[in-house]
Amino acid sequence: MQFMSRRKKYTNPQTELYGHALQFYGQPPLENISLTEFETFAVERLKLLKTVENLGVSYVKQTDQYTMKLDNESKNLNFPYRAETDDRKSQNGPREYEKQRKDHISHFILRLAYCQTEDLRRWFIQQEVDLFRYRFNVLSSTQKQDFLKRNNLQYNTISPKEKKALQENLVNSSYTISGIKVEGQDFYKVPFQDALDLVRTRKVYLKAGFVYIPHQEIVTIVLNDFRTRLSKALALTARSLPAVHSDERLQPLLNHLSHAYVGQDYSIQKNVGKISLEQIDSLSGKSFPLCMRQLHQSLRENHHLRHGGRMQYGLFLKGIGLSLEQALQFWRSEFVRGKVDADKFDKAYAYSIRHMFGKEGKRTDYTPYSCMKVILSNAPSQGDHHGCPFRHSDPELLKQKLQVYKVSPSGISQILELVKGMHYQLACQKYFELTHNMEDSSFSLSHPNQYFIESQRVLGGGKDIKREMDTSQRSQENSAARGSTSAREAAANTSQDLAEKTEDLDSFFQDA
Repeated sequence: MQFMSRRKKYTNPQTELYGHALQFYGQPPLENISLTEFETFAVERLKLLKTVENLGVSYVKQTDQYTMKLDNESKNLNFPYRAETDDRKSQNGPREYEKQRKDHISHFILRLAYCQTEDLRRWFIQQEVDLFRYRFNVLSSTQKQDFLKRNNLQYNTISPKEKKALQENLVNSSYTISGIKVEGQDFYKVPFQDALDLVRTRKVYLKAGFVYIPHQEIVTIVLNDFRTRLSKALALTARSLPAVHSDERLQPLLNHLSHAYVGQDYSIQKNVGKISLEQIDSLSGKSFPLCMRQLHQSLRENHHLRHGGRMQYGLFLKGIGLSLEQALQFWRSEFVRGKVDADKFDKAYAYSIRHMFGKEGKRTDYTPYSCMKVILSNAPSQGDHHGCPFRHSDPELLKQKLQVYKVSPSGISQILELVKGMHYQLACQKYFELTHNMEDSSFSLSHPNQYFIESQRVLGGGKDIKREMDTSQRSQENSAARGSTSAREAAANTSQDLAEKTEDLDSFFQDA
C-alpha cells in the first residue's frame, strides 16, 4: 500500500512576490541579511535613484533616449529593467529572482534613511515614482492587467454603447486618440479626484464627476496610488526611527545615505565675502536663474518681499557668498527705500535674517532651496514673487518675461513646449543654454546655486567661487563618509570592501 505524505509544502510569500515584474512594496522583507549586503544594496539603489533624477532633468521622461539610458543603468547595477514580454522562464529564473530580491530589500533600506525629514521624503518619493513609471510603462499589456488585478485596482471599462454615445467628446478631449482608435480602445470610468493630474492637463473627458481615461493613461492613476501608499508608509517608518537609531551599526550608515541624496547642499560657505553688494545687480542679469532674477527685480522695484520670497532669495544669496553682515546691509538698504524705516526693519525683519544664518532661535543653519523644493512646496499666492516661474507663472506672462530678457522667439517656443509637458527643470536648463549661447550644457540642473556656479564658470568670472564650492562639497562628502566609517567600525566583522563601496558612492555623487 502506498501512503501519500500529509505534510503541506511551505510556500515562501517572498518567492511568490519576486515572481512578478513590479510591486507596490506593500510587504516588508522577512529575511536576515549581512551588514555588507545591507550597505551594498542601499548604495546601489541610491545610485539608481540619482540616475533617475539626473535623467529626469536632462531628457524628457519616457522618451526612447531616457528609457534606454535607464535600461542600461538598471542592468549595470543588477536591478530589474525591461521585462521580457511573456517570457515566463526569464521572469522566474534565479537571476531574475535575485534582481527582484535586491530591488525589494534596497527599497525598504532607503525608506529608513529617507523618512527622517520632509525634504528627504519628498526627494525619495519623487525618484521612486519616476522609477515606478518607467517600469510600469515597459510592461506588456498582459503584465499591466495582471498587476492591476493583483493590487485590486480594478477600474470599470465603459460599455460599447456608452463609448459610441460619447465618441465625439472622447476624441476631442484625448488629443492622442482619433475616431478610429476609440473603437478599439478601452476607456475607464474613474472618479475625477483620482485623476486630478489628467484633469489639470485636460487630457481626459470629464462628465458628472467622472473622467473617462484611455487605457494608455491609466498609469497616472496607478502612480497616484503608489505615491499615496509610499507617503503613508514613510510616515509610519518615521515612528520606528528611535529603535533604528539605537543600533550603533546602522545609524551612521543611514545618516550617510541620507546626506548623499543631492550631493552639494551649498550650506558650507567657504566663499564668504567673494561677492560684493555692488556686484549683485550685474550678476542677477548674467548668472541668476530666472526664479532669483525675478525675485531680485521685484525687490528693486517694490523695495519689499514677502516671507516666502525673502527665504528663497535670502538663502540663495547666502549660498553664493553673502555674509550675515552683508545680508543685513543689503536687505536694510532696500527696505528703507520703501515703507519701512530703519528702526522698524531692525525690529521686524533683522531677526529673520539672523535666523536663516543660524544665529537666532534653534540655531539651525538653513540651506538654500533646491529646484525640487522651489517647485513642489509653498506655491506663491497673489502678491508673492517666489516659486519657479516655469511652474507657477501663467504661460503668457512667462512668454512676455522671456521676451523682455531677450530670449529668441524660437527659444521661447522650446521653453514653453517643455513647460507644457511639465518639464520645469529642463525648461530652466534650456533658458541657461539660450542665455549663455550654448548648444548643450554639460550638467543636470537641480539647484539655483548650481545654476549660478555653472554660469560663472561658463562666463569665466567665477573660477574662485567654483573652486571654493567644490571644496565645500568635498568637505560635506568627507564628513558623511566618516559617519559611514563609524558604522563599519561598530560592526567588528565587516570587511574592507564596505569602505571601498562608500568611497565609490561619494565619487559617484561628486561626478553626477
